[in-house]
Order: sequence, then structure tokens, then C-alpha cells
Amino acid sequence: MNILIIHQNFPGQFKHLAPALAREGHKVLAMTMQRVNAEEWQGVKLIPYTATRGSTPGIHRWLVDFETKVIRAEACFRKALELREQGFNPDIIIAHPGWGESLFIKDVWPEAKLGIYCEFFYHAYGADVNFDPEFPSTDPGEVCRLRLKNLNYMLHFEFADAGISPTKWQASTFPEPFRSKITVVHDGIDTDVVKPNPGIKVTINQRLELTKKDEVITFVNRNLEPYRGYHIFMRALPEILKRRPKAYVLIVGGSGISYGAPPDPNRYGGLRNWKDIFINEVRGKITEDDWKRVFFLGNIPYDHFLAVIQLSSVHVYLTYPFVLSWSLLEAMAVGSAVVASDTAPVKEVIEHEKTGRLVNFFDVKGLVDEICGLIENPEERKRLGENARSFVKENFDLRKVCLPKQIEWVKGLTG
Repeated sequence: MNILIIHQNFPGQFKHLAPALAREGHKVLAMTMQRVNAEEWQGVKLIPYTATRGSTPGIHRWLVDFETKVIRAEACFRKALELREQGFNPDIIIAHPGWGESLFIKDVWPEAKLGIYCEFFYHAYGADVNFDPEFPSTDPGEVCRLRLKNLNYMLHFEFADAGISPTKWQASTFPEPFRSKITVVHDGIDTDVVKPNPGIKVTINQRLELTKKDEVITFVNRNLEPYRGYHIFMRALPEILKRRPKAYVLIVGGSGISYGAPPDPNRYGGLRNWKDIFINEVRGKITEDDWKRVFFLGNIPYDHFLAVIQLSSVHVYLTYPFVLSWSLLEAMAVGSAVVASDTAPVKEVIEHEKTGRLVNFFDVKGLVDEICGLIENPEERKRLGENARSFVKENFDLRKVCLPKQIEWVKGLTG
């Protein structure tokens, strides 16, 4: 079959699926807005496209998001027309529509079957928005903006043939009748690579070597921000460091924004990123000696990240009710003892006292108690870590579970 994959940041969620389809003998093309240095990646032909304009200055702020999606969709549409003129006609199109690129793709190939990646459908109530009372929405019009933010997905529902979503809860955020067209299959964790390493050694700042014999607490976000509970973790830090005088804290993540809004510098003394804001909040409660045991590693290469979570004694994962991070399942796959927030969709993978420990997202004292309690109990950490890895292997293993189901879903698009 001819298969077209559309993802602004290809390969993204399709990093395993796309080459697997190519290995099966299908002709696979991938359209992406990323600059590419090669014409092919793991058997997949890369087709870059570029937007020819930016957003309109002064456009109504509720429309900024949708206009951006339309601009990207037009760029993808124009490139698709070129592909059609060159003789390429896909039987199946698989797209992540989150940035809008696939919005007009069926106008180029109306006979092709389209499957879309259903990551998250926004709601004004009951999910991430206004979950955290510390950062309430002050604009009554926010509900209007969110309605328009979903417009891209709602337009896709008219012509997409099926959807795929990584967790049950994420799928449940989508409305009927399209919800019934969504198959729940995670992107998959390669447990042959993401696995325990008892002999792991990590050198921090070219001077401190840590091993599994050390007490290591890990916290990982793409960017350090409230959506992923960075503020809650930082507020727990002073007491953790007091109670565990030999523990090291490794924090992975950048200073930008992945989700939610940036901070208002007027509210935070001129500070412009969440990382510095919450360092500033807790720094005076931490002694100089204790602070030396806290390391901000920034954004690091994947192999370094893997080594960090393999080293971890206790891994902490906090999130608003939102998209589930790969890092949680990866931490479970390496056998880490996990303390996580009692929020959706975390509860799909962490069962309290079985595959990890759950704590109320806002309960700083409870978070401290759970982390320190596990640090003090190596046998319990071992039990939870082994259970967590077994759970991931049984339900999220890339090669034995997820990839076969993804391929089955793709082939099912043809009916």
C-alpha cells in the first residue's frame, strides 16, 4: 500500500510505526515541517513543507490558534498537490492533526482513508483548565477561546475515518459520535532498551559520580512548569532535603513553556520563567549545603535521560489531568519506584501500593512523606519497581503489544 504520514515534528508519536510499515513493504512517505538533512529516514521518504506566511498582526486573540492551524494546513495542502501531480496517491493517510496540517488533505485525496491521532480534546471544566486554583483563568472568555481551540479537531471529525489515542482517559475527552471511532493503543515502550541497569553510573558536573547505592530522587518534565507539578515538587524540596541528608535530587527539564501560559513577570518580581520563580520561592528555606545536592540538568539527550531514571531511587511524576508523559512509563519500565499524582490518566497505569504510590496533586506534605517513606524502604521500592516494569511489559511493550495493535489499526482503515 501507499501510506502517507503527516506530523509537524515527524516522527513524533509515529517513530516506531512509520519504519515498521516501511519494513512490511509499504511505500511510506512522511510530510513534516522539520528541516531534513536526508531524503529518507529508516525506509520512510521525507517530504518537508514550509508555511509561506505568519499569523496576522492584531487578529482577534480567540482566532490566533485557528489561523495558525489554517496557515499550516494550507502549506501541507499545497505540498500534497505537488505529490499528487508527481503521481503519488496514498491508500491510507495517518496524521497528527494537532497543528492543523491535515485539515484539507482529503480535498487532495478524497478516496484515501484517514486515521488521526487523538491526543486531547479541550474542556473548560473537568480537565486541565482551572484544575489548579493557584492559577485560575481570570477571563470569562476563556471558555470561548477553548471552544475555538477544538474547532480544528471538530472539522476533522467530518472526514476522518478513525482515530487512535494513547490512553483511555485521553480518548474519553473526545465527544461522540467520533469517540466511538477511536481505538486506544499507546505509542509503546521499547522494554528491551528501557530496562533496569543495576550497574548504572552517572557523573554529574564532571565531578560527582552516583550509583544505585546512592539515594537519588528524580523529577522529569520537558519544561519545568505548573502543568507538570513543578511548583508542588519544589515546595516539597526543603523538607525532603532536611529529612534525607544524603539524598541527591536530579531535575530534568527546560525553562520554556510546553503547556499552559507563561508567568506574568509583574506578579513574580520580574522573573519570566517558572523554573526560576519556584527556585526563588524555596531557596531561602534550603541551606547552602543542602542546595548543593540539587542538580538542574536542563534538557538532555535521550541516553542521558535513560541513565538518570535507571539511577533513580524514587521517581516523582505530577501532572494536571492532561496528556500522559512517555517519561512516566519509561520510569516504570526501568523499575523505578514511582510517586505520582492521583490524577487522570496517571491512575490508568499507577495503582496505589501495587505499581507505585499515588498522592493528591496539591498535598505537599503527603508527597514528602511518600518520597521519604520509599527512600527508607528499599524492599518496598524493589517490589513496586518490579511490579511497575511487569505492568509496562504486559500492557505497553512496543514490540509485543503496541506496535502489532497499531499496525492492525492501520490495516483496518482500509476496511
